[in-house]
Amino acid sequence: MPIVSMQNQPKAKSELEFIALMAFLMANAALSIDAILPGLNGIGTSLNVVADNDLQLIITMILVGLGVGQLFFGTLSDSFGRKPMIYAGMITFICASFICVTAESLTVMLIGRVLQGVGLSAPRSISVSIIRDAYSGNDMARIMSFITVVFILVPMVAPLIGQFILDYYSWQYIFGFQIGFILLVMLWFGIRQEETLKIENKKKFSIGLFSDGVKIFFGIKKTVIYTIISGLIGGSFFVYLSASKQVFQDQYGLAENFGYVFAALAFSMGVASFLNSALVLRFGMKKLATFFLFLFFGSSILYSFIYFSSGNPCLPVIMAFFTVQFLALGFIFGNVRSLAMEPIGHIAGIGAAINGFVSTLLSVSIAIFIGSFMTDSALPIFLGFLVCSLLSLLLLLFINKEQPAVAS
Repeated sequence: MPIVSMQNQPKAKSELEFIALMAFLMANAALSIDAILPGLNGIGTSLNVVADNDLQLIITMILVGLGVGQLFFGTLSDSFGRKPMIYAGMITFICASFICVTAESLTVMLIGRVLQGVGLSAPRSISVSIIRDAYSGNDMARIMSFITVVFILVPMVAPLIGQFILDYYSWQYIFGFQIGFILLVMLWFGIRQEETLKIENKKKFSIGLFSDGVKIFFGIKKTVIYTIISGLIGGSFFVYLSASKQVFQDQYGLAENFGYVFAALAFSMGVASFLNSALVLRFGMKKLATFFLFLFFGSSILYSFIYFSSGNPCLPVIMAFFTVQFLALGFIFGNVRSLAMEPIGHIAGIGAAINGFVSTLLSVSIAIFIGSFMTDSALPIFLGFLVCSLLSLLLLLFINKEQPAVAS
């Protein structure tokens, strides 16, 4: 059941608009990552980048900023409110985008991308705090699933937008589009969303505020384990994200059709998220997460076994495998994140920040490590899927054994 009535929101604002607004707050991060994918070759040429693996850093460095920035903005949001911190993050992102636009070297571009991630960490993580302020339990998972459906639309269309811009303009205009998009979301957020952190729940800012939150967070075994699982599963997804250009543009020669391939795979994740919004109320978060982790693991080991000593399969086959993986991810992501947040509603801001920081940095480390093995085959991606899903299953079985008969 919602723990904060939606009647506290502006009168004309429905739950549907709340879902859409939260999705668009989160979607800025996806847009900033996915829209730039078609432009990586152009950026590499402009900045004299030779190695494809170096271009992966343009994707992974923004993820580093997303992880680190959450600690700062998330902690402050428990003291100064959700809205001011989201505004601060958006302004940081806009300034960082101008650094990227004017970059003349890979180093400067990466600095801009890290700062973009820091700025985006505010709407990305604090939106989860806003949702946790308003919902709990399976209702939160239901809302997160609906949000993910809208959120997935952005990865579906972002590469197409990026490619459309490149057809008529240079890659710098992709960053210009990102600035315009976040300005529109900022205006919408400012007009339509009220502050959700109640005055009585505000925590006086102090040096010990963060350390106290860390102690509480890491004192809850369930939250820690689900956070690690989020990082492992996120890491396998980030490997795909950072290496998708190499797989589809370079290995399969789909430079012009890359956006459509990316959109098709993202669509499968969106379908799964939509189905999860209905199924989670019937089966619960834990059962769905467990079942689809097994599916994720099973499809990973099947691909790795069949194609371990051979090259890439034909395009329809690899697309089928990726579709199964993305379908499973659509059920896993929202449920695992909600399971991690469920016990820490009293420190939702700091809790979401630590959850995001730990899971994101773990994901980025995994993505950078596995991505370094990318050459002329997609096999490293599936081996990464295999290892991450196996470790996640072991952790899940451990927490289920530790806490039997706990309904989620």
